[in-house]
Amino acid sequence: MAELSPALIELANFLVPASIFALMALGLNIQWGHTGLFNGGVAAFWAIGAYTAAILIQYAQVGYLWTLPAAGVVCGVAGFLFGIPALRIRGMYLALATLALALATPPLLKYKAFEAYTGGVQGISIDKPAAPFGLPLGADQWLYFLSLAVLIVAVLIAHNLLRGRTGRAIMAIRDHHTAAEAMGIDTALYKSLTFGVSASYTGVAGALSCIVVNFVAPDSFTVFLSITFLVGSVVGGLASISGAIYGAFFIQFIPNVADAMSKAAPWAIYGLFLIGFMFVMPAGISGFVDKVGARLQRRLPRAGSRAAQAPPATGSNPQP
Repeated sequence: MAELSPALIELANFLVPASIFALMALGLNIQWGHTGLFNGGVAAFWAIGAYTAAILIQYAQVGYLWTLPAAGVVCGVAGFLFGIPALRIRGMYLALATLALALATPPLLKYKAFEAYTGGVQGISIDKPAAPFGLPLGADQWLYFLSLAVLIVAVLIAHNLLRGRTGRAIMAIRDHHTAAEAMGIDTALYKSLTFGVSASYTGVAGALSCIVVNFVAPDSFTVFLSITFLVGSVVGGLASISGAIYGAFFIQFIPNVADAMSKAAPWAIYGLFLIGFMFVMPAGISGFVDKVGARLQRRLPRAGSRAAQAPPATGSNPQP
């Protein structure tokens, strides 16, 4: 088994959580960015996915790879069911309802009636999985490739979903709800499905984080976690698949930079970074990148046309 250099190990330790955060941000972008449905309860579905994986591995002895689709299905159903009553409310009232879900989840996980399954305050610990099929990879190496593979599959699914009829329908709901209903779009069904898809993405990300960290506890899934994810999605760029990737790197990288710059007040530095990003990139990092790319495309043809129209360089030709 080949040993990784310390630099590669550090890079993998950075990219694995970034891949997981990107997976979560994809689901949030589908729901909030493309449908316009705010979801402040991301931490709740993250917790459901993580505990689904931990319980299946610890008590049912299920292979950890099978826990990823299981967490996606459980969270997808939970999100769909939560989306049905949530259809009655909109705007800030929906935001408060989803935030209430995030606030209620940690106490429920500590509740004595569920303690036999959730481990109560102590949580659940699992073993770090080894690479399957006899692959010559260490546990950390395998988890890096696993998280990357899951992210690639999730991106392809999201791309196909948003570029098809479903994507056009949910964006019509976001842009003009009444017009979408007049066009015959079943807004209630699409909203509930969007809740389910977003929750499913978040649940898979939560299960993957449980496998990587090897531990789950109720206090890890606070409402602050939801706020962190929401900030990352906005900074990366809503309604953009690439924005989910940028937002994940922001979530993973900027707090570490802020902590390295100031041990006394890291969150003050983080706040300054956030203000700077929003001031310079009001449409998010993906919007900024698209804007810069469009400007470069406009300038390159102009430069090419000027070069074509310029007269050829002439030297001192001898007189005939």
